[in-house]
Amino acid sequence: MCVKVACVGGGPAGLYLSILLKRQDPSHDITVHERDPEGSTYGWGVTYWRGLLDTLHAHDPESARALDAHSVRWNEGVAHVRDLTTRHPGDQGFGIGRHRFLEILADRARALGVRVEYERETTPDHLPDSDLVVAADGVGSALRTRHAGHFGTEVTTGRNSYIWLGTTKVFDSFTFAFVETPHGWIWCYGYPFDDRRSTCVVECAPETLHGLGLDGADEADGLALLEKLFAVVLDGHRLISRSCARRGAQWLNFRTLTNRTWSRDNLVLVGDAAHTTHYSIGAGTTLALEDAIALAAALREHAHVPDALARYERERKAALLSTQSAARYSAQWYENLPRYIHLPPERMFALLGQRHSPLLPYVPPQLYYRLDRAAGQLEALRRLKRWLGPRLARTAHGRTLK
Repeated sequence: MCVKVACVGGGPAGLYLSILLKRQDPSHDITVHERDPEGSTYGWGVTYWRGLLDTLHAHDPESARALDAHSVRWNEGVAHVRDLTTRHPGDQGFGIGRHRFLEILADRARALGVRVEYERETTPDHLPDSDLVVAADGVGSALRTRHAGHFGTEVTTGRNSYIWLGTTKVFDSFTFAFVETPHGWIWCYGYPFDDRRSTCVVECAPETLHGLGLDGADEADGLALLEKLFAVVLDGHRLISRSCARRGAQWLNFRTLTNRTWSRDNLVLVGDAAHTTHYSIGAGTTLALEDAIALAAALREHAHVPDALARYERERKAALLSTQSAARYSAQWYENLPRYIHLPPERMFALLGQRHSPLLPYVPPQLYYRLDRAAGQLEALRRLKRWLGPRLARTAHGRTLK
């Protein structure tokens, strides 16, 4: 059955949903409405992990191959604490420029017959005439806000302040740097997204922001101070704001957004319009794409749109539970950084990797580290036993035959 769909918002969720729906049935009439001009996306790099890339290859190999080809990779994390550095191997991570990422999805959507219309403002009073309207218009979604009472929208604002920047320093891995100042700790997360630039997110407690004067500094002075604070990790490279974009460069407090329900009549929420998770777990883009995959599958299985929307919401809410929990504990770890920062760097970094644990806030850090290390050694012994057992058995069996 041909369905007319309007995706409001030309971000990852809206574009990828349009791709999947066109692949399922080329007769679907699909338009993506984006209010900004083409190529004017905000932000720097998008990060994701191997599991997402494998999922994308399964659902649309062509766009997945293009994303793979234009992404940079890393296999370890690096933490700088004062003058000490520690490196740890990790899962394979990927970075790609947000502009390039959206360009790949938009080109793929157009190739499949999707209309991608830029500089098209869509308001709650003038929704497109469609069987399904997809609110993919971000955390500040106007379509959701008009009916916030129906959706049961709740927003929780985090304590720490952060700013999203770029840098000409190309990191060779996912990089953390923690710097002590007279007003408390300030830190950054950095990862590469092409061969010339990296994303650099800076975060600190509100008293540190105020003590350093960053809350009142103009853009140039603020960037100069941050470059000085992170001179070692930046290796002399500069930080870049996105002041040329409509949103400007600014310090923010992260907003965790949830909704009691995700649909109203033929309007459905996806991506950040439906939910947000703290940036420190790097899951925002992945969750948006997974929303698109689940919604496309539900529409394929249910000809009746309300049934499809109910299934989509049910499945995605269940799938999000563990990620949302991990994001809350991750944000709390950074809000309670003084609890961990004075550990030896390798221990602090190990607990940084364990920051999603619901037990960590309630167990003394040194004790948690020792317990976690002991548990890891036991698991390593179990793996060794599983590997070594059959080989010893075969060797013993061979000797008895002699």
